[in-house]
Amino acid sequence: MALSSSATLRIPQTAPVIAALPPAAERPQWSVMIPTYNCTPFLRETLRSVLAQDLGAAHMQIEVVDDASTDEDVAAVVASLGAGRVQYYRQPTNVGSLRNFETCLNRARGRLVHLLHGDDRVRPGFYEHLGQLFAQHPAAGAAFTHYASIDEHGRKVQEFGPVQPVAGILPDWLPRIAEAQYIQYAGMAVRREVYEHLGSFYGTTCGEDWEMWVRIARHYPVAYSPEMLAEYRGHSGSVSWKKAQQGQLLSDWAHVIARIEQHLPAGQRQKIGQRARRRSAQLGIGEAYQALAHTKSWPAAHGVLAQALRLSQHPATYYHVLKFYAKVLWHWRQLGL
Repeated sequence: MALSSSATLRIPQTAPVIAALPPAAERPQWSVMIPTYNCTPFLRETLRSVLAQDLGAAHMQIEVVDDASTDEDVAAVVASLGAGRVQYYRQPTNVGSLRNFETCLNRARGRLVHLLHGDDRVRPGFYEHLGQLFAQHPAAGAAFTHYASIDEHGRKVQEFGPVQPVAGILPDWLPRIAEAQYIQYAGMAVRREVYEHLGSFYGTTCGEDWEMWVRIARHYPVAYSPEMLAEYRGHSGSVSWKKAQQGQLLSDWAHVIARIEQHLPAGQRQKIGQRARRRSAQLGIGEAYQALAHTKSWPAAHGVLAQALRLSQHPATYYHVLKFYAKVLWHWRQLGL
């Protein structure tokens, strides 16, 4: 999802409340809530991927929540593709991604909520498969599937190894998810009552999902399927891309890790926090290379490297910094520097 123009202006510092629905409210099994902002070409693919496995209005709410997009007439796109099946809500003004997520969760009526960004996709069988996973594990507060990364053209860029080889409840999940982010929104579904208990996303506009998955793991079992049923799209209009270009990515991750540590037992905070910072620093160094290739700005790249070293002084971090410079020198001509 593209970065909302006011996203850095109104960032809540405590979890916003998600109101419980009245006990007698009519409830479908699923709420597929699609937050979007200025990514309408991708939104068409997102909607098609959901509608291709529509379970019917009685079982699935499908709604686009538009953060006052300016790129196209989103309402017209939804009306054309949804043919009356997809609901549409437009924010009166641009409120930023976190407030838009909060709106999505409060408008959701289903027992299971899938927050599917308007530039991501699901593969056939996603809702049936996760529905079965929740049925098999009624204590699970959330469940997610394996995912692949795709580019602006929908081509697979990267596929990570599965979290575990078989479907089921993840053992010792809290320390594992606190150490590294294994999940994308596209692959994750959460019981609405969990959001009612724990609140919405908050704190930063990049990495807020990681903190949420840790928050959930602290209080609930989490189920997983190694089936590849979700696709996360990376592109130049995404939140993480723009944050990387602006040199803000690692700053956000540092704040996220500090909040994540508060969800851990006191005896594990330092060790897991150090590992999380080391991993995040290494990822940030990779982002610095991409930023340099895109902007050809050495100051921007050096700024990210400095943030990485502030985040983690582990010898592995210094090794990856040296590897960064070696890689740049090797590809000097290709980068045109």
